[in-house]
Amino acid sequence: MTIEHDTPSAVEPGRPGSSLFPDSPLGEKFEGIPTGREVAWEPLVDYRRNGVSETTIHGAIAWSHGDEVIHSFGGNVLCYGRSMMKPFMLKAFTEELEDTTWEQKAIAVASHNGDTEHVAAAQSLLSEAEWPLMLTPLDVPLIQFGRQVRRPRRWFHTCSGEHAAILYGCRKKGWNRAGYTLPTHEVFDAYMEEIRTYLGEDWKPLRIAKDGCGLPTVSNTVAELAQIYAGLVRDKDKDWIWEAMIRNPDLVGGFNRLDSTVLKAGGGKVIAKEGADGLLGLAIEHPDYPKGLGIVVKIAHGWNSQAMWYVARAVLGVLGIDLRNPYPLHRQKAFIVPGIVPEHYLPRLEKLPTWDEWDPDQDRWLYDVEM
Repeated sequence: MTIEHDTPSAVEPGRPGSSLFPDSPLGEKFEGIPTGREVAWEPLVDYRRNGVSETTIHGAIAWSHGDEVIHSFGGNVLCYGRSMMKPFMLKAFTEELEDTTWEQKAIAVASHNGDTEHVAAAQSLLSEAEWPLMLTPLDVPLIQFGRQVRRPRRWFHTCSGEHAAILYGCRKKGWNRAGYTLPTHEVFDAYMEEIRTYLGEDWKPLRIAKDGCGLPTVSNTVAELAQIYAGLVRDKDKDWIWEAMIRNPDLVGGFNRLDSTVLKAGGGKVIAKEGADGLLGLAIEHPDYPKGLGIVVKIAHGWNSQAMWYVARAVLGVLGIDLRNPYPLHRQKAFIVPGIVPEHYLPRLEKLPTWDEWDPDQDRWLYDVEM
């Protein structure tokens, strides 16, 4: 049985365009690669309206101490690291970018909002004559007002700083800058070498895909990503990446972004990086974890900044790092599932509220309703 298309169609079976689309709306099955239907997503947060669970957010989380996974709650889920892996892709260019400013270094690993300061920092990495080399898609700023009043430009794309930094590094390395976004380019080979320093020299990704910005992204389990992020602590003094992110947290993300807020709250001891779709990586320097602590969270249905905030607040809170929400949340009360932290942290988790005193409680009347 073949898929039915409108007739005539350039993408129906047998036509040249048919290879551009999947063969079935149910999805193909590839050996060794589980789909989201086949993995055991775990509940992370549930929203309750007057005590009744109304919405449950599923996902996965893993903790790694050095290269040892010490806690996994759905951590075998396979996903793409996406923009969460920018610090590691740029590790291939740390020597070439050594002479840049701290602002330029920070924008190199950023997934920014596209504000004025973000665009200025990204553009400063290249001469105007080099700007046409950059291959980020046309986009508008992430902030709502910017999306309404700006015309699409490559510099507004959340990854423009990374692309500009890669082009800067390729020039200094003497690499051909044509095709720098392809998996056949030296940029990707260098990135794979960096990942293997954390996962072993024989590691190979099960899948390589094109990220939203055009660069390659590779598949990892959530547990593997936690191991990689623990390595960011191990290597914090080997290059400028850690310091650049904590010096300029608002360039890494921007206004009201979770990773920027965590960077500020961490007091120089925490690196945070968001990634599509529904990823947060945390690299934590903590006395109880001398080999470095990596924690990675994946939201099953994709990006959900509010649910991710609750999880981040909980895991950082049990480690003694206070993450507050500066804005009223205006929804049902959220409750954390105990499995997101190792068992010995449960007494501490039970004492951490998921709300602030300025959050409204509008899902019930403050008296008993009798029927």
